[in-house]
Parts: sequence; structure tokens; C-alpha cells
Amino acid sequence: MNTRNLIDTVIRPDILALSAYHVPDSSGFIKLDAMENPYVLPADLRTELGRRLADVAMNRYPVPSYTALKEKICSRLGVPAGFDVVLGNGSDELISMLSIACARPGAKVLAPVPGFVMYAMSAQFSRLAFVGVPLNADFTLNKTAMLDAIAQHRPAITYLAYPNNPTGNLFDADDMADIIRAVGDSGLVVVDEAYQPFAQASFMPRLAEFPNMIVMRTVSKLGLAGIRLGYMAAGEALLTEFEKVRPPYNINVLTQAAAEFALDHVAILDEQAATLRRERTVLADALHALPGVEVFPSASNFLLIRLHPSKNNLNNVFAALLDRKVLVKNLGKMHPLLENCLRVTVGTPEENRIFLDALAASLAP
Repeated sequence: MNTRNLIDTVIRPDILALSAYHVPDSSGFIKLDAMENPYVLPADLRTELGRRLADVAMNRYPVPSYTALKEKICSRLGVPAGFDVVLGNGSDELISMLSIACARPGAKVLAPVPGFVMYAMSAQFSRLAFVGVPLNADFTLNKTAMLDAIAQHRPAITYLAYPNNPTGNLFDADDMADIIRAVGDSGLVVVDEAYQPFAQASFMPRLAEFPNMIVMRTVSKLGLAGIRLGYMAAGEALLTEFEKVRPPYNINVLTQAAAEFALDHVAILDEQAATLRRERTVLADALHALPGVEVFPSASNFLLIRLHPSKNNLNNVFAALLDRKVLVKNLGKMHPLLENCLRVTVGTPEENRIFLDALAASLAP
């Protein structure tokens, strides 16, 4: 059997043309490329968590309703009374579920670009057309272009990340509300609040105002990236439809137990987020002081910076950081608006110092 012929015969051509999602090996590096919380739980809580996990019945499937976990998410993370959540194995699975549920023939997905790459990828996997609407040069929403695109394409799903990844900024809330109203009952608007712990701004309290809105979040950025848990809140009628495409045991028992435990101690995670917000300001101020470095405003746990092209070659600086065992994200080829840009996660004070020293040493004099 010729395996190549087999693959060419059965795999979709558009999938053959893709590359798998690449996660670089971070062993031995200061890891500032994935927007993770660098802090762990205190030792006493880790010990107690270990006892909880040891008691989990791993020989049994989860109870697929996840009632206790959903109740804790709603009560501890600000979901308004009268609304519930659907759980996903990270936000990625929620995005996939949305795509599957809305994949009518000819349906489209719309989002500002540059934005989270999984909006477009998930649309492609489900045979939905993706329409990207460029942001303004300062990374604000081009509301006129968004409204024109909505009128032309009538998207089934519109994504608005709040704050946006990879730019880090909060879009204007009034512009977003106008976009949600313009979509109306012809489509869904998903407000992606993955970085809400660092923004302290949210559309979650406005769920009742917009029946076509879904608010999607993850506990990853809050400090629980390893357990892969996302949730989306909306009206009951919408959630009922998405439950139909949710895999019945998609949240494993260890994730469930760890999340319930963490939510019992969510104040610790909130304190860590507050620390990172303070460190974000310190890091941004230090980057501003470096010659040839532009720092963009951020409401996330990362900073987007642009290197002045006449002074520094982006790829050379990125390679020099790797040589110094510091891993950040090179965004230079992601979108024309991100030319000469790097994205760096806010780490601990020590990690931030190492990054700043490495960056300063990598820049041209």
C-alpha cells in the first residue's frame, strides 16, 4: 500500500495544505510566549489538592451534567442569575462546538484581524467561510468596516475578543455594542473574555441586554492552563443547542476536581492576577525606556511591542533572545499590522528582569 496515495485520496486538500499547530520546546527557557500565569498555588493548597485528586474515581466516567462545577463557575466567576454555562476542554473546543452547530451551507464567520487564530481555523475545519476585517493601524476596531461586513456577509458567528489577542487592547465597548445590535437576530456574537482577569472589564453583566451574545472565558489565564477548562455563558435556549454537539464526557474527572478546588480558593488566583497587572505596568515602563521599542497599551497578561525597523531586524532580535534562553512570540509574519512585532507574557519580576536584560543585549546599539 502506498501511504502517500492513501493520504492524498482521503484527506481534504485544504487540510493537506495546513501545518499542524506548533508549540516550541520550552525546556530550559524563560517561557514568556504562551500567556500563562507564572505562579503556582501555595504549598498548603497544593498538598490539599493532591489529597482531593487522590480520591477521584478515575475508573468511572464523569457525570456529564457537571452540575456542581457549573454552579461554582456561575457563582464565583460572575455569571448573572438566570444564565448558565456550557463547558469545554479549553476555549478551543468551545469554538469548535460553535462552528459545528452553526455550519449551515454558505454560513460565514467574521472577526477583526489580527485576532485569535482558532476563529479562522475552526471555521475552516467546519467548512465555514471566514471573513477577517482589519483593525485600524492603532489596533482599534474599524467599526465602519465591521458594520459594512456584517451587512454584506450576514455572518452566523461574529467574534469580538475583549481584550484582543495578540494586540492586548480592549475594544471600545460602545463600538462593540453597536456591532452586537447590528448582527441582531441573524447571527451570534461571541465576546471572548479569555483575559478578563487582567482587564477588569466584561460584557458578562450585559447578557440579558443582548439575546444573541455569548460570553466565552477560560480558566487558563487565571492560573489553571494545565487543566484545559473553558466555559461560555448565554441564554438557556442557545446553550441547549450547543449541548447537543458537546462530547458527553469532555471534561475529565481530574480537571473537574481541580477546577472545583481552585474555585473554592479563587481569591488566591485573583491576588495573582492583581500582581501580574502591577508587573505589567512595571514591565511596560521598562520597555518604554529602551531605544527603538514601541509598547502598545495592554489590558491582558502580555505586552505587544514593535521594534523600530531602521534600527533592529525582528528575526535577528528574536534569534538573539532564543540564544539567551528567553522564549517570546514572533508575530512579524502573522499579519501586516504586526510587522516587526513581538508578544511577551508578563512573568514574575525575576523572569521579567531576565527578559529585559536579554532584550537590551539583543538590540542594536
